[in-house]
Amino acid sequence: MLSRRQKHILLKFFSMFSVVRGYNILVVVVAQYVTSIYIFAHDKPVRQVVFDVNLLMLVLASAATIAGGYIINNFYDSEKDLINRPHKSMIDRLVSQNTKLSLYFVLNFMAAVMASYVSFNAVIFFSGYIFGIWFYSHKLKKMPFIGNITSAILTITPFFIIFIYYKNFEPVIFVHAMFLFLIISMRELTKDLENIKGDLALGYQTIPIVYGEKASKIMLTILTWLTLIPIYLLLYNFEVGRMDIYFYLSLILLLFFILFVWKSKTKMHYLILHNILKLIILSGVLSILLIDVNVILKHI
Repeated sequence: MLSRRQKHILLKFFSMFSVVRGYNILVVVVAQYVTSIYIFAHDKPVRQVVFDVNLLMLVLASAATIAGGYIINNFYDSEKDLINRPHKSMIDRLVSQNTKLSLYFVLNFMAAVMASYVSFNAVIFFSGYIFGIWFYSHKLKKMPFIGNITSAILTITPFFIIFIYYKNFEPVIFVHAMFLFLIISMRELTKDLENIKGDLALGYQTIPIVYGEKASKIMLTILTWLTLIPIYLLLYNFEVGRMDIYFYLSLILLLFFILFVWKSKTKMHYLILHNILKLIILSGVLSILLIDVNVILKHI
């Protein structure tokens, strides 16, 4: 049996894990390594990529920065989350705001130290990334369009640093990035629909609040159609191996998504739509392994 103190520490740990969205950070870390092996540095031996200390430092710096970003976002959104996510908010509040802010500064300092191992340019990059996250959480998040676009850009930024590191400028990378950017933009707009109640109460000027739910659904429809462009290019203009299965399945999910969008009216409906997009993103990370099945077979 755990003592009262041990239970308290365990609860604090889970609370902090909830605040920094530990599961999301794990997905980003895996995604950075998988994209490095199969896309950014596909011409290098797998062992060389996996045991690259510079890459490790960039991945860890990204993880620390993202964790810090979730903390500062949680800090600014604490009142809104009480309305939109009351159960999660109660768990997050087990850790004091002072403790969260202290950890925020520690994580950002660690990110800068790890980036300095790679290069001074990496330090500049992560300093800009940290500032961008803070400015988004403090100011831009409350603005329609600007907030959505900024959030999508900040989400794919960890992959941009890996892209710069390997200096791989193949067109297929930009097409993959276009697909990811569009899906994340759809997710952000869906989240705005899901969180209308809290955003309205606290004066957030999101797209659904300023332009209405119908306009938001039209935008989601347009974004869905736009995703067909990178999907078509990746299927018929580039070699993606068995990952073509993922894109065909994504088409089915996106078709269901767009049909369900126009039937959605409640928070639960929008939560389902949000989870569909999260499924597309998560399965996309795992599906990168299918680009070259031989690489998997060699290392089993």
